[in-house]
Amino acid sequence: MIITLLGYMGSGKSTIGKQLAFILGYDFIDLDTYIEIKEGNTISEIFKNKGEIYFRKKEHAYLNDVITQNSNVVLSLGGGTPCYANNIQLLNTNDIISYYLKLLPGSLVDRLFDEKEHRPLISHLNTKEALQEFVAIHLFERQSYYEQALHTLKIDNLSVKKIVELIVKDLY
Repeated sequence: MIITLLGYMGSGKSTIGKQLAFILGYDFIDLDTYIEIKEGNTISEIFKNKGEIYFRKKEHAYLNDVITQNSNVVLSLGGGTPCYANNIQLLNTNDIISYYLKLLPGSLVDRLFDEKEHRPLISHLNTKEALQEFVAIHLFERQSYYEQALHTLKIDNLSVKKIVELIVKDLY
């Protein structure tokens, strides 16, 4: 079985994914890290040097590789992964269970503001108000894709431990 975690940046996909994989005895794969290893470059550099179209094509190909070549894995997706190249349909087939980790825009802004230097998409936003507007627009654009996940978990004010427990309970 492959368990995919999707949601906006800062929603905790990697943190929750690592804990969930540990509890289940599964492997953990962060798709962005996987892409960086395969491409020999950071996501930021790929966008800068080769453009978003190149990145999205590679992202789709590597996603397909991961889900066809692995089993018993927790897969953390990039925030935009479900929104391109019919990836969300790919994620809702076979032995793949998808979870949308849903947070309110305000919670995302609180999480993202202090770490925005490490996130190229938002590093230029200097105020919480600008970040709030950016996140709200992005979430509006991506919501219809995220909500196609098989399961949606509202995770505002929940600990990593509690979120992992909810997923494990849902699986069994």
